[in-house]
Amino acid sequence: MTASAAAGVQMVAARPCISASPGILTARVSRTDCMLSTTATFPKISCSWPLRFKRNDVVVRAISEECGPQGLPIDLRGKRAFIAGVADDNGYGWAIAKALAAAGAEILVGTWVPALNIFETSLRRGKFDESRKLPDGSLMDIVKVYPLDAVYDSPDDVPEDVKSNKRYAGASNWTVKEVVESVRNDFGSIDILVHSLANGPEVTKPLLETSRRGYLAAISASSYSYVSLLQHFLPIMNPGGASISLTYIASERAIPGYGGGMSSAKAALESDTRLGEKAKSELTPYQQALLGAELLRQLDLLRR
Repeated sequence: MTASAAAGVQMVAARPCISASPGILTARVSRTDCMLSTTATFPKISCSWPLRFKRNDVVVRAISEECGPQGLPIDLRGKRAFIAGVADDNGYGWAIAKALAAAGAEILVGTWVPALNIFETSLRRGKFDESRKLPDGSLMDIVKVYPLDAVYDSPDDVPEDVKSNKRYAGASNWTVKEVVESVRNDFGSIDILVHSLANGPEVTKPLLETSRRGYLAAISASSYSYVSLLQHFLPIMNPGGASISLTYIASERAIPGYGGGMSSAKAALESDTRLGEKAKSELTPYQQALLGAELLRQLDLLRR
């Protein structure tokens, strides 16, 4: 359910400097999975947050673990984050979860139902222990893993063929509404919501070869899923909370191989990020932040 980057992306603070062009950051991509196809360009991150500081306050580089991890210079102790779209230790959702955990946040994740058993088994058996290491040497603690399929808002929306699908057998309470109710019952509230999931079943097809079904599926899974998560999570989000969505430069430019309606879905996601919280909170929308640098600036507000 996540885009995969090589060597586990770290977000590292540095003194003000220019480490990359103001456009996009690039990195090697080890592989992609079934939920999101990407190229060797980091997706952008769209944030809904007020911006209260200068752009040159902090510069953050997205680097690999080979360069030596460092912690984020922010204090998120006492904050709780829900990251939707973590199914392995290779994606952006995992990297963001690690950065938040290193800053002291309590981590909850939502994992695509068909990937849930493999993910939980890998966690229990220590397969991810190396990539769970935080800058202080401790392991990231994922407090709870929730089964999640953000394509469905409530049980009434789930078609019979999905209910009877063996990949969903044994799982329960995995629609958006049910997951939020479970989080409320377990923890009461959250402070941070991260949308790190997408799906384009026809992503390899050029736009004019994309079917209506494939196009709408991309919009549903990749952009409306964020709207649904906001609708349901905002009532249990603490004052001053924040949401983050990951987008991609194909929302603005023609990127070969990123079709099937996915570029349109990312453009919609950016628009929804700008508009979605304006009607529900006092947060000022901010979008198209680079991976790392702007994310840190936005998260810094949570300690104020």
